[in-house]
Amino acid sequence: MTSPARPVAVVTGAAGGLGRAIATALHADGWSVLLTDLDPAAVATAATPLGGWSAALDVRDEAACAAVVATATGRGDLALWVNNAGILVTGPSWDHDGPTRRRVLDVNTLGAMNGTLAALAVMRAQGHGHVLNVVSLAGLVAAPGETVYAASKHALLAFSLGTLSDLRMAGYRRVHVSCLCPDGIWTPMLHDRLDDPGALASFTGAMLTARRVADRAVRLARRPRPVVTVPRWRGAQVRLLDALPGLAVALTPLVRAAGRAGQRRQRRRLTPPDRR
Repeated sequence: MTSPARPVAVVTGAAGGLGRAIATALHADGWSVLLTDLDPAAVATAATPLGGWSAALDVRDEAACAAVVATATGRGDLALWVNNAGILVTGPSWDHDGPTRRRVLDVNTLGAMNGTLAALAVMRAQGHGHVLNVVSLAGLVAAPGETVYAASKHALLAFSLGTLSDLRMAGYRRVHVSCLCPDGIWTPMLHDRLDDPGALASFTGAMLTARRVADRAVRLARRPRPVVTVPRWRGAQVRLLDALPGLAVALTPLVRAAGRAGQRRQRRRLTPPDRR
């Protein structure tokens, strides 16, 4: 008697940080995981303890996303595609030039769209599948100091939920799109931001570990939901601010103070006791 095949999952931006943590957690949960990243050597290293399945992928390239889908389906039904690849820029919106704004949108929004649509082309044909988009709480509320990043994530949230509704209107009941919206995560994306005034919003709440968010991603992969926030209370908080934009703007000085306090708190956690 042969054992059932492991479900196939693809994770973008998986060479390190949250992407690597999600790939590791999925592998432990029984998935066959194809790790992808812009850096082929780094993602190959990340994939070694997980079965060694990796591929270079620039999510900005539609054809490359389709090629990765073809590679993934070579091992069975593509059950899960995780759009995790993303970049963060901080500072006032007017400080970023056109190429920088384009790069953020190309990776965070259009790149995730490319992955979503490439995966859905197969999932719709096979009648089942799940796209999980890592959005961030910045996709639910305007984050001061991270305006361009937040704009890219707002667009991804709208695209994800609209696509899910399109699937239902077209009769696809077993093809899902979910959005995972975590608070700040202590990964390389924030490691050099402890003195960055533009990154204050990422330090205003609970600084999460990649493992905690990855574990939630695995549960979401098994039980799809349109939007999940981590932690849940922060989701309720930012949704309230989004519903009351005047209040949100008025509270900007408090957000700044909370962010500075969060940066100091994180710095203390990282400083050895004998150096404090």
